[in-house]
Amino acid sequence: MMEVILKEDVTNLGHRDDIVKVKPGYGRNYLIPQGLAVLATESALKVHAENQRQRAHKEEKLRQEAAAVAEKLEGLKLTIGAKASSTGKIFGSVNNIQIAEALEKDGFKVERKNISIKDAVKELGTYTANVKLHRDVKVTIEFEVVAE
Repeated sequence: MMEVILKEDVTNLGHRDDIVKVKPGYGRNYLIPQGLAVLATESALKVHAENQRQRAHKEEKLRQEAAAVAEKLEGLKLTIGAKASSTGKIFGSVNNIQIAEALEKDGFKVERKNISIKDAVKELGTYTANVKLHRDVKVTIEFEVVAE
């Protein structure tokens, strides 16, 4: 096993600035050449520690801002219009793009990649979506799909 410092979030491995152990081939052949990680040498670890100290203060401020936005989103209920048949089936489906647009209309700027819907929304009704505002701050919002 070899230790690497992640430069970016890597799905199923870790977040940015985590020190993780990976198999040597994965580190040498994928993570390091793709610019996703650097080898955790002694000097790299010292630089990493200093960067962590400086970033901790900024990170806490961002987390507090995200928590404040999460409080406002907590009680919010969105209404999303969709073309539907007389039986209540939607033509197409509602996805995170429509939710992001509805949130923006209400004054919340959230990237669509940070919004996840558990099941495909293909009928009229009330559903929930998870919104990731920060690494540690997630909120669940309700949205209702109505016929246009």
